[in-house]
Amino acid sequence: MSSAAVHNPVESLLERYPHEVGDYEPQTRVVFGPGKIDCVGELAAETGGRRVLVVTDPHIVAVGHVARAISSLRSARLEPFVFDRVDENPTTRHVDACTAFAREARIDLIVGLGGGSSMDCAKGCNFLLTNGGRMHDYWGVGKAAKPMLPMIAAPTTAGTGSEAQSFALIADEVTHQKMACGDKKAACRVAILDPQLAATMPVSVAAATGIDAISHAVETSVTTRRNSVSQMFSREAWRLLAANFTASLGEPDNPDARGAMLLGAHFAGAAIENSMLGATHACANPLTATYGITHGVAIGVMLPHVIRFNMPIAAADYADLLALAGLAPNPGQSPGEALAHLIAEFVAASRQPERLADCGVERSAIPKLAEQATGQWTGKFNPRPLTQRDFEELYTCAF
Repeated sequence: MSSAAVHNPVESLLERYPHEVGDYEPQTRVVFGPGKIDCVGELAAETGGRRVLVVTDPHIVAVGHVARAISSLRSARLEPFVFDRVDENPTTRHVDACTAFAREARIDLIVGLGGGSSMDCAKGCNFLLTNGGRMHDYWGVGKAAKPMLPMIAAPTTAGTGSEAQSFALIADEVTHQKMACGDKKAACRVAILDPQLAATMPVSVAAATGIDAISHAVETSVTTRRNSVSQMFSREAWRLLAANFTASLGEPDNPDARGAMLLGAHFAGAAIENSMLGATHACANPLTATYGITHGVAIGVMLPHVIRFNMPIAAADYADLLALAGLAPNPGQSPGEALAHLIAEFVAASRQPERLADCGVERSAIPKLAEQATGQWTGKFNPRPLTQRDFEELYTCAF
């Protein structure tokens, strides 16, 4: 048996919901378990690639994960090339530099090793390397005309779920506008979910990425594009994340908690792929673009207020999420208020800011932020439609 052969947790989940998912077939093979990064060479060789681009960042190099991947790739008689100049919130500058590096190395396979930034940059490079042009040409869905290179993703954070999605989220270097560039051909061939990779996350990173993953589970459960498949992923993601988030912060060496967070984040990413997101992300993106606020921090500030806003539409769904967490509203308390309170408790436990004022945001900036949020693509899928005035109210409540 192949050393990379394990029971696929996505297949296991599908087996539990045969009537809900019909003939749904996942695009990405999931290899889950401690030490599975050492199988990356074997998995890469199975794709037929020989010259492998590893896209990562300096921190991941420093903690030794890249060395393990390179050793595995070389053991499989593959030739690795490392691009390690990815920063948080990758821009078109990072993608252009990565593409130039990959083109010179004549690579035929990509490995994204790191957080969502590394995986998004790797996917962005794949667009340009195979289809030409610039990232702006792929803003939207299904704009890549030619086949793309196989890609393997190995997340080191339990957050974005990028390894489960066919989208690359890349910011314009000049305007800071985030562009969601999606195409089924960009989906990862394999996702390696190795809890050992997540064990080296600083607590602050684990907190921000964990809150982001939780928001994915909550938002995808109520979007206008949700379906039976996305609901399956949303609810399983929420069950895992809500039960393990606090333990993953307080017990960073707890492999079970970290593994559950990693798998929950992946399921939440798969939910996004099938349902999109909502107003929380529409609010968060302008905060990151304007103030450089870490995405998960911005999400944590805004999510409780969006839940309250959606309450008239999403009460039953929020009650279901509470029940999955083993909770129920207090007497006289709505499900939305109870869920918002639970999220606020998670944010407080993570020691992240709970108000925009604590993030350096000026009250006078709210109208401009609301204008930018109104134009965000994700807000279009929120269960309760929002006007610019609604976004102003959300930011004001969060201030």
